[in-house]
Amino acid sequence: MADLPSRAQVVIVGGGVIGTSVAYHLTKLGWTDVLLLEQGTLSCGTTWHAAGLVGPLRASESGTRLVQYSAELYASLEAETGLSTGYNNVGGVVVARTEERMVQLRRTAANAVAYDLPCELVSPERAQELWPPMRVDDLLGAIWLPGDGKVNPTDLTQSLAKGARQRGARIAERVRVTGFTTAAGRVTGVDTVQGHVEAEVVVNCAGQWAKALGDLVGVTVPLHSAEHFYVVTEQVAGTRPDLPIMRDPDGWTYFKEETGGLVVGGFEPEAKPWRSPDDLPYPFEFQLLEEDWDHFSVLMDQALLRIPALEETGIRKFYNGPESFTPDNQFLLGEAPELAGFFVGAGFNSVGIASAGGAGRALAEWIVAGEPQDDLVGVDVRRFAPFHNDNRWLRARVAEVLGLHYAVPWPNRELESARPQRTSPLHGRLAAAGAVFGSRMGWERPNVFGAGLEYSWDKPSWLPWSAAEQVACRTDVAVFDQTSFSKYVVSGPSALAGLQWVCAADVDVEVGGCVYTPFLNERGTYEADLTVTRTGADSFLLVSSSATTIRDLDWLARHGVPAVDVTEEHAVLGVMGPRSRALLASLSPDDWEDFAFATSREVTVAGVRLRATRMTYVGELGWELMVPVADAPAVYDALDGTDAGYYAIESLRLEKGYRAFGRELTPDYGPVEAGLVFATALDRGKDFLGRRALLEHREALRAGGPRRRLVSLVVESPDPMLWGGELVVRDGAPVGQVTSAAWGETVGSCVALAYLRHDGPVTADWLAAGGFEVDVAGERYAARASLKAPLA
Repeated sequence: MADLPSRAQVVIVGGGVIGTSVAYHLTKLGWTDVLLLEQGTLSCGTTWHAAGLVGPLRASESGTRLVQYSAELYASLEAETGLSTGYNNVGGVVVARTEERMVQLRRTAANAVAYDLPCELVSPERAQELWPPMRVDDLLGAIWLPGDGKVNPTDLTQSLAKGARQRGARIAERVRVTGFTTAAGRVTGVDTVQGHVEAEVVVNCAGQWAKALGDLVGVTVPLHSAEHFYVVTEQVAGTRPDLPIMRDPDGWTYFKEETGGLVVGGFEPEAKPWRSPDDLPYPFEFQLLEEDWDHFSVLMDQALLRIPALEETGIRKFYNGPESFTPDNQFLLGEAPELAGFFVGAGFNSVGIASAGGAGRALAEWIVAGEPQDDLVGVDVRRFAPFHNDNRWLRARVAEVLGLHYAVPWPNRELESARPQRTSPLHGRLAAAGAVFGSRMGWERPNVFGAGLEYSWDKPSWLPWSAAEQVACRTDVAVFDQTSFSKYVVSGPSALAGLQWVCAADVDVEVGGCVYTPFLNERGTYEADLTVTRTGADSFLLVSSSATTIRDLDWLARHGVPAVDVTEEHAVLGVMGPRSRALLASLSPDDWEDFAFATSREVTVAGVRLRATRMTYVGELGWELMVPVADAPAVYDALDGTDAGYYAIESLRLEKGYRAFGRELTPDYGPVEAGLVFATALDRGKDFLGRRALLEHREALRAGGPRRRLVSLVVESPDPMLWGGELVVRDGAPVGQVTSAAWGETVGSCVALAYLRHDGPVTADWLAAGGFEVDVAGERYAARASLKAPLA
C-alpha cells in the first residue's frame, strides 16, 4: 500500500499515458512537488490496449505541431530515462478507393506543404511497393507520410513515469480517488481510499473515468465510452518490422505490423457505445470486453478485401477495449470553468498515444503559466456547456462521432445525432420557410433556405440559394436569425474599470455607444472578439460568438469581471441591406434616420419594445434587433425581408474582410498580424491586458522582422470552390494557408482570408506584385491578394 504525503502542489489522477505525460512535463518545467495517483497500475486502463499509431499530420497547424512534438519526444525519451518507448518511425500509407477520398488526400498533401511536413502523392503501384501485403487494383491513389510512426503504449507510459520520478514526482499505484475537497470555488485536495491529500492543483487524467470524477464536483467532462475493436493475426507474408502503417479509410480500417502478423483495427460506421460513464466497473485493470465478431465483421470484411492473404491467416488475439469519446471528436484540455485549480486532460478519441506528448506539455504549460501558451481553442474544455454532459445525449452522439472517424471529412459537416438541443423561438417558422439547420453550441441555426443539404468538395447544390440570399442582402433586405449570439450583462460600480482592463479597445463611451473589441491575453494574442455596448453609467451588454459562451464568461470571471449570461432571454434578428432602414421605419414610431453606426438604443418595432444596435457582420446598412423571446415571432412576422442563413453570412463577411474568432483570430495571433490594431486603444493612453506584448509585436513589425499577416484573397477564376485550409503559394513557393473561404456572389468567385508569411513585412507593394495561387486539391488557381477586402 502506498504511503501518501499529506499534501502536494499538484495531484494528477490517472496513470495512463496522458497522466504520466503531464507529470513528466510539469517536472520538466520545474514543478517537482507532483503526486500521481493511479487506481490500478500504470497504463492499466485504456492505454495498454491502444494501437500505438503516431501520425503527425493533422487537419490544423496547431494539432500538427502538437503531435509532431509527441513523435520527437518518443524518439528521444530512451536517451533520457533508459527505458525504450518502442518508437519506430516506419512511415504511413493512406489509400483511396474513390475520387472523393482522392480529393481529401490531395488537400492533405497540400496541408503538409503548408506545415513543412514530408508527404507525397503516389500511385497505387507505388503504394503496393511501400506496403506489399495489400491488393491495389481497386485503388485510385494514395499518400506516403514518411513522418508516421508507432510506439509501444505501455513502454511509453513507463518511460514518461520514470522521467517524472527522476525529477522528483511521486507515483502511487493502487490508490483510488473517491472525491475532492473545495473551498471558495477552488479545489483544495483529493480524497482517496487511503486518506486525504491537500493540493493546490488537481489534474483529472482518468480516461473513461474522468467524467464520473468531474461529476463529483460539478465539472463538465463530456465523454462516453464506446467499444473499440482490433485483432492481431498470425504471420502474414510480406510483413516486416519496419512495415509502414497503412490506413484504408474507405474501408474504415487501419493496419500495422506486430511480431510478423498484423494489427487489424478500425472505426466502424455504426459504433457500439459501452456503459454509462457513471456505471463503469471497478476494478478494471488490463481487461477487455467480450468478443463481438458480428459487430467486427464489417471491418474484417473490408480487411479481407484489402489483404487477401488474411483469408488463410489465423487470428492470434481479439481485442475489444472500451475508449472514451467526446461529442466532437476532439479531446478535452484545460482548467475547468466551474472550479479553479481543477484541470482536465481526457477524452482522446483513440488518438491519445499520438497526442499524449504534445497534450501533456500543453497542459503542463497551462498549469504553470496560468493560461494556455498556444492555440488550444479546438480542444479547450470550455467549448462545452453543462447541457452537453447529459449521459443519454452523449451516448447517442458518441455512436455517430466514432463512426465518422474515417468518413470523408466534408466541408461544413453537420453532426446529426441528439438534435435538437436548443432552438430559437422562431425555429418552427424558419423550418416552415425551408431552413436547412446546422448546429452551434447546441443551437439550431439556419444555414440556407430552400435547398437540400449536400456535402461536396465542389460547388454544392445549395449554392444558388445561398447566392440569392447574398444578393438580397446586398441589394434589398435580408433577415437573419442570430439568436444563438452569446449575450452577457456586466454591471455595477466596478463594471467600467473591469471592462477597461480586459477589453483592448476603449469602452468608456457615451451611453448607447457600441465598441468592437478583442480580449487579449498576456502574450497580446486573441482570447475573444466581441462587441460591448454601454447601456447605462454602470451597465454594459456584451455580444459574442455562439460557440464561446463558457470560454468568455470564464475569462471575465478570472479577471474579476463577473457577468450574467442572458443568451436565452433574447432572440436576435439581423435586418440587413439597403432597404433595412426603410423597412424598420415603416414598423416603428422611432427615428431611424438619426441612428449612427456603432450606436444602440431602445426602440419599438411592430409594437414590441426592443434594443436595436446598428452593427453589421455582412457589411451593409443594418441593425441587430435584440428581442424578448416571447415577442420574437411577432417581430419576425412583421419583417418583410428575404430569409437568409449562416452560409450567406460567411460569404458576405469574407467579401468585406471581416474576421472570425477561432479561424482568423486565435491565441496564435494578435491584432498586428490580423490587421486590427485600429480596434484597440494602443495609441490612446489606456492600459489593458496584453498591451505591452501588443506594443512589442508592432515594434517588431516596424523593425522589418518577418511576420505573418492576414490578407484577403480573391480567386480570379469562378470555377473552383474553396472551403478553407487551402495552401497559398507565391511564384510556386508556399507562403501561407487559407483560414476561411466561401463563394462571393457579388465578387463572382471565391473569396478568402489567409495568413501569409514573408521574410520581411507583408506590405501592399509585396502583395500587389502578385504571383499568388491557391492550391485546390492539387489544382492551382491564380488569386489576387490584398490588405484591403474586395468590397472594402
